Amino acid sequence: MNITIYDVAREANVSMATVSRVVNGNPNVKPATRQKVLEAIERLGYRPNAVARGLASKKTTTVGVIIPDISSVFFAELARGIEDIATMYKYNIILSNSDQNKNKELHLINTMLGKQVDGIVYMGGDITEDHIKEFQSAPVPVVLAATVDKTNTIPSVNIDYEAAATEAVEKLINDGNEVISIVSGPLETDINNQKLNGYKQALQSAGLVVDEELIYTGDYTYQSGLDSVEQFLTSKTKPSAIFVASDEMALGVIHGIQDRGLTVPGDIAVVGFDNTRLATMVRPTLTTIVQPMYDIGAVSMRLLTKYMNKEQVDESNVILPHRIVERDSTK
Repeated sequence: MNITIYDVAREANVSMATVSRVVNGNPNVKPATRQKVLEAIERLGYRPNAVARGLASKKTTTVGVIIPDISSVFFAELARGIEDIATMYKYNIILSNSDQNKNKELHLINTMLGKQVDGIVYMGGDITEDHIKEFQSAPVPVVLAATVDKTNTIPSVNIDYEAAATEAVEKLINDGNEVISIVSGPLETDINNQKLNGYKQALQSAGLVVDEELIYTGDYTYQSGLDSVEQFLTSKTKPSAIFVASDEMALGVIHGIQDRGLTVPGDIAVVGFDNTRLATMVRPTLTTIVQPMYDIGAVSMRLLTKYMNKEQVDESNVILPHRIVERDSTK
């Protein structure tokens, strides 16, 4: 049977209001009375009803987190940052996987709101007008993590993706490469368009030609990295370097090159993006852009707590620093 606050009050011979004060950490309870209530809770195995408490306080201390792929190393690290800060501020997490499917994303937003969450951290791909409409009409605050809203109307935490891509390609150019390919992520998302723009900007600034045959659109998977190598090595102009928009695709690129009897970086240099654990697990180890995934998650959650608690917010669209870490996949 479910033990209620009434049972605890009767066991401790106090009022239900006193039990409520103890459970909620109210200091206005005598130490002896508090101890008596805590002992009764322990004996009975009482667990406070979060739903009932939420109805009374109009807060559930629960945050909804929507991510595209729970199995992704990248999103797992982001989720860890969110969870750690949520725990610090005594919030619980409801985590959902959207598969970057628009209908599922919109459904999950409404599902989270139906569960009376106090706020939502959202990670996704293409932010459409429908997404913006849902976010703006939500009765609770929403913060985007590693997700770009072109209208800049929804609070967010990101890095400067265009500048990061430019830096990666400039590094390859400075190493003496003149024919550089890119393996992009899906171009429906603004982040990948920013990375592509950064790639083109670096080439144009160096007086190099942007060749459409050297642009491959992947889907963030290892397999799409493998497939891109097939296109590049059968094109008229073969690259001496490849910039890849994610580490997982970069591993596919490296293995695709090696499968054809070529070496990295001897024949083709490779630069990735994200600096996930995969970057040090491949051989040669991967030169990559450091996107601080854990920090993006942590800062997103902290920003959300400010909105939920009506604290002052100085910057609603936060840009965190990035850097490039050089390993063995480049010369």
